[in-house]
Amino acid sequence: MLRRGILTALAATATIALSSCAVRSADSPPPIEADRSTGDGHGAIAGAEEVAEPPLHLVSIDAAGAVGMLDLLDDTTTELGTISAPSAVASDGRYLFATTPQGVDIVDSGVWTWDHEDHFHYYRSAPKLLGNVTGEGTATVSTSNTSTTGGTGLFFPLTGDAVLLDNEALSQGEIRELFRIDAGPHPGLAVPLGGGALVTHAGDRGQAPEVRFHHADGTLADGSSVECLDPQGTITTRIGVVIGCATGALLATAEDGDVTFEHLPYPEGTHTPAVEFDNRKGRPSVAALAGDEGIWLLDTRARTWQLIPTIEPLLQVSAADDADEHVVALDRSGRIRVYDGSSGDEVAVTEPLLTRTVADPALLDSVELTVDRQRAYLNAPAEGVVYEIAYADNARLARTLETPTTPTFFAETGR
Repeated sequence: MLRRGILTALAATATIALSSCAVRSADSPPPIEADRSTGDGHGAIAGAEEVAEPPLHLVSIDAAGAVGMLDLLDDTTTELGTISAPSAVASDGRYLFATTPQGVDIVDSGVWTWDHEDHFHYYRSAPKLLGNVTGEGTATVSTSNTSTTGGTGLFFPLTGDAVLLDNEALSQGEIRELFRIDAGPHPGLAVPLGGGALVTHAGDRGQAPEVRFHHADGTLADGSSVECLDPQGTITTRIGVVIGCATGALLATAEDGDVTFEHLPYPEGTHTPAVEFDNRKGRPSVAALAGDEGIWLLDTRARTWQLIPTIEPLLQVSAADDADEHVVALDRSGRIRVYDGSSGDEVAVTEPLLTRTVADPALLDSVELTVDRQRAYLNAPAEGVVYEIAYADNARLARTLETPTTPTFFAETGR
């Protein structure tokens, strides 16, 4: 259906159930829906303090690896020390995973939120530098919605090592590998799900033709392989795990130890695949670039794709998935643009915020756009600040924040 320039595919009616496999093990944690809403202490750990509101922080890492934190509630700062010089950083809202020449260095911000569906629990503990996971090449990091249960997946493309880390151990200050699998050198993924992880395996030409589910001990679940040509990009939503494939998205869900796969094909006549997804943490809807065409919106609850055509070329997009269905984007001139996800209309735009950073492509690669319930955050490495934008209030620039170390890389934690 074509409506006001927006192409919507009711993929739910065309959804193809690819396979289902019983993969329960004695160590398996609850399925995804339960992972975010149940668990001992509702996300509490020994030594952590439960607080009344989200303990939001910005964690900044400069080009040399110096790590600092800025408390967004009271503006206090902390310097944590130094890791190896990073080339990329990913985060799940508590930990930062920094690719370094030795592998991946892990920073625990010590602040997190436990989503109990109808309410939340908020915690803070002492931040710390946890250490390193060895590996070669720029790792692809795949996270879940909980920082004290389940796992985090790392994939090292040069060696094909797929690693699943134990989040409960991380929350206690220990780096513990649940498994390390040789999946063959390729640009792959290791995506936590239920009690194990979805892992891509290299095909004959160095690309992955399928995804396989492995238990937490690394063993392959019977009948768990599913086709996904050229898998790229992944995210965990309230509904399940999304992996981008050449022909659509693979949606994997876990319930009572059973893993189920659904293929959500792109709308007929579209050709640009989504290769990186982002949203306000844990929400059902996710956004991705559709090349230079615009923005893909995928609603994992409704199983629908929507294409929002845009005029300005974009660098990053994220779905706020709020009542007004805001989609927040960064364009190539360094402006933040806000779109109405229902109509596809652009509703707000800022002045250029990254004038100096945009002029240096190497710095632009480390820019990150993060969206939470009320604000968007954007680091400006050359300018040395992080911008806080009230995206629902006409993209108003709320604050210009100075972090204790230059925000070459940054993450918002405590959410």
